[in-house]
Amino acid sequence: MPASQPAIDRDPDLRIRPARPDDAGAILQLETLFPGDRMSARSVRRFLTVPSAHVWVAEQAGVVVGNLIWLSRRGSRVARIYSLVVAPAARGFGLAERLIRAAETEAAALQLIVISLEVRVDNVAARRLYDKLDYAESAQLPGFYEDGGDGLKLTKALPSMVLAG
Repeated sequence: MPASQPAIDRDPDLRIRPARPDDAGAILQLETLFPGDRMSARSVRRFLTVPSAHVWVAEQAGVVVGNLIWLSRRGSRVARIYSLVVAPAARGFGLAERLIRAAETEAAALQLIVISLEVRVDNVAARRLYDKLDYAESAQLPGFYEDGGDGLKLTKALPSMVLAG
């Protein structure tokens, strides 16, 4: 790691936390990093208020530098990672992995048994991360993305959480 780059992964001002309604603007700003399939302001505000959406942010010194949204459905035991983005300056420090692990931990605590997501076939960095975290390809998704790009559906079994009563 170059000396000029901050040690984000060891930064005491860095934390992963549940998002708050006042994080909507920062999440929308991060959404501009996607070439397509961006969420609207209305969608972000809704995700921050509905019980089926679970929104996490990575915050450094009060600035949101990453976010993850995962969804659940009543009657289903499957969680779905809907969106994950980390600001370019904060990449390479394990924030995406920490956000994913927070989502997995929360989903397992809610007694969900599987977590799934979609990823672009050509997103090599993301695919490498998901492989490292034991996500397995469960389906090919030709033309899945707004621009016609192909996707993959990946899934992972979540550990059973024994809740003390």
